Amino acid sequence: MSFLRPKYITFDCYGTLTNFQMGPLTRELFADRIAPEQMDQFVKDFTAYRLDQVMGDWRPYDEILDTAMSRLCKRWGIEYRGEGQLYYNAVPTWGPHPDVTAGLAKIADKIPLVIFSNAMDEQIMSNVDKLGVPFHKVFTAQQAQAYKPRLQAFEYMLDNLGCGPEDVLHVSSSFRYDLMPAEDMKIKNKAFVARGHEQPGNACYNYRQIADIGGLAGLVGL
Repeated sequence: MSFLRPKYITFDCYGTLTNFQMGPLTRELFADRIAPEQMDQFVKDFTAYRLDQVMGDWRPYDEILDTAMSRLCKRWGIEYRGEGQLYYNAVPTWGPHPDVTAGLAKIADKIPLVIFSNAMDEQIMSNVDKLGVPFHKVFTAQQAQAYKPRLQAFEYMLDNLGCGPEDVLHVSSSFRYDLMPAEDMKIKNKAFVARGHEQPGNACYNYRQIADIGGLAGLVGL
């Protein structure tokens, strides 16, 4: 296998590095309104509505969550009690997946690590600090005034790194938010982290699959 030689390794944060616990929190908050046999579909629908909300003009993330959940509750015909703010408040408290710190430590002092996160500035550093390794840059949707999967988010990241798409290896556990638009941006080097919340995509997206962040060092020959 040929090794990748990027100037930067760029990461999605929530889901890829941070254990993004939207599903478990949803099951807890809506246990009194959604039947157990319907909960999987309700959680899946919440995922879809969050994606739909970030596709338009930038809005603060608390508004994204509030609107997504209020729309979902209306669709399901249940009461919405303002849970969007509870999700927003919970996000900074979540830590990394078990494999993340050790996996990143193998490469953090050799290749600069970068995050672009669909987050607010006031949220993200709490999550980044829990990852346990230094990052060269941390960018947010608030800074870019755009959420992934919008190409504007990737343009902001590359412009502020002062590099081209050929200079990065982009790492994510999401095709819909990251790897599909990264392909559109001509980012050739991509790694899919198989966390289980999205199925692998089509091979035409030119990615390499790893089971967890521990597999990343092998892709870059470390």
